[in-house]
Amino acid sequence: MTENTANPPLLELDDAHLMRGGNEVLRGLSLRIEPGQHSAIVGPNGAGKSSLVRMIHRDDYPLAHDDGRPPMRILGRTRSDVFELRKHLGIVSGDLQQRLIGEDLVDALDAVISGFFASHVLSFNHEVSEDMRAAARGALERLGAAHLAHRRFATLSTGEARRVLIARALVHDPGALLLDEPTAGLDFVARRTLLESLRGLARGGTTLILVTHHLEEILPEIDHVILLREGRVFAQGPKAEVLRSETLSAQYGAPLRVWRGGGYYHAGFDGSDAPA
Repeated sequence: MTENTANPPLLELDDAHLMRGGNEVLRGLSLRIEPGQHSAIVGPNGAGKSSLVRMIHRDDYPLAHDDGRPPMRILGRTRSDVFELRKHLGIVSGDLQQRLIGEDLVDALDAVISGFFASHVLSFNHEVSEDMRAAARGALERLGAAHLAHRRFATLSTGEARRVLIARALVHDPGALLLDEPTAGLDFVARRTLLESLRGLARGGTTLILVTHHLEEILPEIDHVILLREGRVFAQGPKAEVLRSETLSAQYGAPLRVWRGGGYYHAGFDGSDAPA
């Protein structure tokens, strides 16, 4: 199949279906995210967010269409190996964090350098150049984590480890980052610190795709929102049009009220102590 390379979207899904364990976990997803279009993918537990991330990462593959149409393109490509993908789209998820914690002797700098090899450890057959080390240190600096370089990864707090993982995704200087629940397990101070770091990346020109089930994590820089429910796209479009009380109430099946404060959106049960 001929790849589309003329101003291709960052991510394009066309009626994508994904099976796992005999169950259909994604049911006809169609969406489009352009380069530079900061986006949030939002949904409750079980909506299909993690399955979507695994599909983008090529851990799982969507079903082929009978007519030959590709169900998924990334930057116009229907096929891409992990090394090639990470040059354009860095992916940060909790799975890698758990694997790195298991490697007790890995320090933060080596964890970042391992991103060049799509590996979670450095081995004797990995030739690490000074340019790689410099790029890794620079990525840590961008996240305000340079002081962690020689700390053992297993001893880092959850917030520190998350910044190291984002730095790892940045070593290739990709144009975009896909962040799967990046603030999971963080206290409110660590969460706000990380969100401010992500805002800096967005303002610096890195396209962000944020996967979350918390409205209050949708950065002010994000204007495109995709709502998922039961493996399908429930709604998508400009943030101000999608994040409405009636839309979120229908998505979650509960009476919710949405309000905006300080550039962020919030949600609570209708009749709660939400601002009038």
